[in-house]
Amino acid sequence: MLVYPSSIDLSSRTLRFLTGQLTARRQEIGTRWRRLPAGRQALLALAHLRCGDTYAQLAAGFGIGIATTYRYIREAVEALAALAPSLDEAMTTIRAKAFVILDGTLLPIDRIAADAPYYSGKHKRHGMNVQVLTDPFGRLLWASPALPGSTLTT
Repeated sequence: MLVYPSSIDLSSRTLRFLTGQLTARRQEIGTRWRRLPAGRQALLALAHLRCGDTYAQLAAGFGIGIATTYRYIREAVEALAALAPSLDEAMTTIRAKAFVILDGTLLPIDRIAADAPYYSGKHKRHGMNVQVLTDPFGRLLWASPALPGSTLTT
């Protein structure tokens, strides 16, 4: 497999922030050794989240296994998710606003026909349903966990 340099349209501040979160997490759980330093793990996760690079592409590019790539990305997503406000915290913020915007979307996924809960009859495809609350300027206040596509929202 050939490896080539690429770029991600994110600031180095974003990379430093995620690196700091991963470093703190590693200290919290007492990790002694990792195949990649926290900065490279952060870059790997950002490449996947921003550019949609596959696990196989990232594994080849960073010189690690596909399973390690999966674990590193999952760990980074969990570290970021821990920073997200709960619905109760978002509701406290919302009370100070004149109004908020509630919207949802179906994120397409690749599933087989046997996965009925993930099939959205409205969109005629498989997906994950995500609801978001934003302020009038479009700043994200809260996002729901991803639910199967057939979940009814009210």
